[in-house]
Amino acid sequence: MDDAAAPDDRGRLSALLRLWPYARPYRGLIAVTFAAALLATLAQLAVPLITAALVDGPIADGDRAGLVPLLGLALLFGVAEAGLFFLRRWAMTRSCLAIERDLRGALYERLQRLPVSFHDRWPSGQLLSRASSDMSTVRRFVGFAAVFLAVNLITCVVVAVLLLVTYWPLGIAVLLTTVPLTLLGQRWERRYNVQSRRVQDEQGELATDVEEAVQGIRVVKSLGRRGLVFDRFDAKARRLRRLELDKVRTLALLWCVFELHPQLTLALILVGGATAVSTGALTVGGLVAFVALFTVLLWPILSLGWLFAFAQETASACDRIGELLDEPLTVTDRPGVVPQPVGSPARLAFEGVGFRHPGPAGPVLAGVDLVVEPGETVALVGATGSGKTTLTSLVGRLHDVTGGRVTLDGVDVRDLPLAQLRGVVSVAFEEATLLSMSVRENLTLGRRDATDADVAEALRVAQAEFVHDLPWGLDTRIGEQGLSLSGGQRQRLALARAVLGRPSVLVLDDPLSALDVHTEALVERALREVLAGTTALVVAHRPSTVLLADRVALLEGGRIAALGTHSELLAAHPAYRDLLAQESNLAEVLP
Repeated sequence: MDDAAAPDDRGRLSALLRLWPYARPYRGLIAVTFAAALLATLAQLAVPLITAALVDGPIADGDRAGLVPLLGLALLFGVAEAGLFFLRRWAMTRSCLAIERDLRGALYERLQRLPVSFHDRWPSGQLLSRASSDMSTVRRFVGFAAVFLAVNLITCVVVAVLLLVTYWPLGIAVLLTTVPLTLLGQRWERRYNVQSRRVQDEQGELATDVEEAVQGIRVVKSLGRRGLVFDRFDAKARRLRRLELDKVRTLALLWCVFELHPQLTLALILVGGATAVSTGALTVGGLVAFVALFTVLLWPILSLGWLFAFAQETASACDRIGELLDEPLTVTDRPGVVPQPVGSPARLAFEGVGFRHPGPAGPVLAGVDLVVEPGETVALVGATGSGKTTLTSLVGRLHDVTGGRVTLDGVDVRDLPLAQLRGVVSVAFEEATLLSMSVRENLTLGRRDATDADVAEALRVAQAEFVHDLPWGLDTRIGEQGLSLSGGQRQRLALARAVLGRPSVLVLDDPLSALDVHTEALVERALREVLAGTTALVVAHRPSTVLLADRVALLEGGRIAALGTHSELLAAHPAYRDLLAQESNLAEVLP
């Protein structure tokens, strides 16, 4: 996330144009909303004109019979205004909710397509604030502020013309009073824009802290660091309060000026109008109409300050949402790719593979050559930071190579559609992530066509039959992040999900780290059956996991330092022996 960009370069009202592609499909409803709001406002303007006709006509002449048609006309305009109000609310609700739905869907779809490297950089709280609070800001603007910003501006123009027609000297005086108001509004526009953006960014930071505290509640409690976590949260909450107050002060000053302006102008109208009536330049009815017209103008003038401020806030929200929509998709299907035949099991090959993250840091992987034959299991072993997890992430294109290529049966994985690639490559991560859905839905997340027999087999392999003891068995919802389960249970379910359907290529990133010794032995025994029928790449941090592999690749500094069977490496490479010797269950692997 680029927080270093100058805030005053963002949040311009032109950012609101980002909404047009999402508003275009509903332009008919938007037009109805705008027309109904404008006609209702114009209906209000008819009342002062009818009032002037009443004063200078039937009331001045004592013609009671002449009152009836004018009063009936006023009633007709009132009924029309009520009907137009209903029509505006109906069209506005349908259009703004539809626009919000489409924009929210586009944002969520974009987040799903953005590469893992993007999600590694961005705090989740910032993403949540854009998808929730910023989206709500956009909805409120589209559903109300945008319409009345346009309608009130038109109303001001129409009323200004009517004021000039009614008595032009006083009308010009009223228009001249708006000049300082306009200049002051422009001056405060930039300040409010910067303050709004700072508040929105700080809300994202606060959301990140809340999410981390909730997800890490066990760690926080076990370490007794509730006070520290609260102090961090409180400091950001205080900063957010201070930024909000800065924004409120600016808005309050703006409201103060916009409230004061019509009162002073009304005093000017009364003094100037009374003088004009005394000299005969203006009738009493004309003065009543002039004052009534200006009274109608009060709400548009008062609301413009808030509407412009809200437009600035929405522009900042559009900028923040646009940052995500504009983020480049670096891992996508190449143009013209079509599904290619991939065997089951497949031949996996790394050919001169290199990878480095953007920035000045050195390469994570450099010139990796490794072939995993169909049905073979290769274990990746190496010290922390040697590039094991990065290498496995290249198989399913969670990252793309920056040098060389990865192939399946001789086909570059970048030449396979992502949908096909991720259908034949299955992954189980060290950190088992489960979604807030049922056990069955979690298991079949990547293979919706899996049968009950497939599910039962996967549960057996992963020693995860404990799910049948849950309150509703496979239909039990396991809660957010699966935190209602133990770490070992979550890891077994993640492993079952990976082996479901016997994929062509299976990538396991230390899949047994959270299991006890007894369960680990049972899982390993069942897992051997699966590994015999698939091509597997296994990141091994535990010596017992190494024994599942046909061959072992030792990574050092992003390169393959040694490759062979477990026994060969033990005999020929002291670095491999030293690495395994760090494990407590050394006796299992050393002769």
